[in-house]
Amino acid sequence: MDNDLDQAKGRIKQAAGDLTGNDKLKQDGKTDENAGKAKEFLGDIKDKLDDVVDKVKDSLHRDK
Repeated sequence: MDNDLDQAKGRIKQAAGDLTGNDKLKQDGKTDENAGKAKEFLGDIKDKLDDVVDKVKDSLHRDK
């Protein structure tokens, strides 16, 4: 959820920077948006790794 919020906040800052001609605000917006995308990507990787760990555990328990 925080990822979506960061991305939305970033897009809003970029739009405000465009409207006002404020390059710093626009760049801050890009940074926020990219941070949200990175968090989302890392969260997806964590979820996939958790799935792999669970499958390995299940496989080990079946072998007993």
